Amino acid sequence: AKVGETAKEIGSGALISEAGLAAVSVVGSGMQHTPGYASRMFRVLADGNVNIDMITTSEIRISCIIREEQAEEAVRLLHRGFQLDEPDSE
Repeated sequence: AKVGETAKEIGSGALISEAGLAAVSVVGSGMQHTPGYASRMFRVLADGNVNIDMITTSEIRISCIIREEQAEEAVRLLHRGFQLDEPDSE
């Protein structure tokens, strides 16, 4: 009900929702000064046959809306694609 009220307040003509979606994000303060994070994220997901339904970004975050049933695999792919699954070398 609150979403519908907000939609009316901002003058939205229609409100559409869809179940079965999930969000995966890449987040880091270094993203704002280093190019290539978005293209790497999109390439990793595409190579893993994960379809992106929607994309949103900020200075330090890239989020993709995907099908819920692909979320776990997408997280694994992104960990591998950004070498987050490797132990830190000290």
